[in-house]
Amino acid sequence: MKLKWWQRFLPRSAFSQTVLLIGSLLLINQLVSYWSVAVYFIKPSYEQINQLIARQINILFVDGVDVGREHLTMVDALNAKVRDDGMTVYNLKQAQDAGLNQATYYSFLSEQMSVYLGGEAEVRFSQGDKLDVWIKPPQAPSLWIKVPLTSINESDLSPLTLYLLVIGALSVAGGWLFARRQNRPLKRLQKAAFAVSKGDFPPMLPLSGSTEIVEVTHAFNQMANSMKQLEQDRALLMAGISHDLRTPLTRIRLASEMMVDDDQYLKEGIVTDIEDMDAIINQFIAYIRNDQEGVREPDQINRLIQEISQQESHREETIELSLADCPDIAMDSVAIKRVLSNLVENAFRYGNGWIKISSYHQGNAVCFSVEDNGPGIDETKVEALFQPFTQGDSARGSVGSGLGLAIIKRIIDRHHGKVKLSNRPQGGLKAQVWLPLISKRRYS
Repeated sequence: MKLKWWQRFLPRSAFSQTVLLIGSLLLINQLVSYWSVAVYFIKPSYEQINQLIARQINILFVDGVDVGREHLTMVDALNAKVRDDGMTVYNLKQAQDAGLNQATYYSFLSEQMSVYLGGEAEVRFSQGDKLDVWIKPPQAPSLWIKVPLTSINESDLSPLTLYLLVIGALSVAGGWLFARRQNRPLKRLQKAAFAVSKGDFPPMLPLSGSTEIVEVTHAFNQMANSMKQLEQDRALLMAGISHDLRTPLTRIRLASEMMVDDDQYLKEGIVTDIEDMDAIINQFIAYIRNDQEGVREPDQINRLIQEISQQESHREETIELSLADCPDIAMDSVAIKRVLSNLVENAFRYGNGWIKISSYHQGNAVCFSVEDNGPGIDETKVEALFQPFTQGDSARGSVGSGLGLAIIKRIIDRHHGKVKLSNRPQGGLKAQVWLPLISKRRYS
């Protein structure tokens, strides 16, 4: 399903979505809290201060200003009438020098002050060592009056603000812990499901979390237990059949050895059929035993390739090696050697006398490939070839049980690698295998 552009920025996991939801609700709650405090606490306080300052200014101008007597300017005359030592009257230049340009204009306080003073007034606030209120009164528009508020300082963090910050931080932390606790069983369930898909069956998962998660976990435990029992029954059945077939095959081989020389051609056909059946039985056993993963230790892929090449040196076909320097990787050497052996055996069976085995280091993986010059395969049937009991098309014959590539796929999947089949441009088949340098944990 194609996502819309805005959906690409949203979190995808349940944990992230839960944290985002809780965080958004808490942010809205904090904004509403700050708005409530500002409207019902801070704004009335500043309005009350604004009203008190307006009363002082009205008193300052109530009797008029005696300018000219004793050569006093309006600023000096007003400063002489000021009863509050903190209040100071400035002309425009003096106010600018005292910090008027750094003051912030407040429209709602200016409108309120205009009502109190009976004309158009302007109110500004500046923050220095203390909070200063600047008022331009309508009685003298060319002057500015500064009133320091020594008991109020915007830089001080009030207990209410600190309380809101602490509550917000604790709420976010609590929401994060809640979401993490709710999603932990889901994460555990995801890892266990991935392990089961790879053929591993982890211990029973603990039943924890919400009721719905407990029910899902309980159902998963039952499913995993049923699948494990089914796998064990299948392995036991296939092992029993494979084991029981060896006894009659052995008797048939002994009987063929006692045949007369005139029936030599018949004896050779029987022995060949017995060897093919024995090879098929060995593939059954290898497919079953593949469920039991061996110990992984650092090893060199080139060493395994050289061993396979030496073991097959008695054949008439030519094996060409092209080995590059590759780092050691953690692997089950016996299983990877079985992969190489199966790929080489397929190349011998379906090729025309030439085989090439290569190795190289690619990014975070080590790769090896086996090539032959046979007829190749139908590319539309490549994926189906990795299924058990599936064989290639008629171009490459139909010899064997159809378990070789299935065994290879299971081993490579357990190593978290990748296997790919493709036709060579020159003719023939190329099988490539990638093994990661770092082994990943399937579940925890």
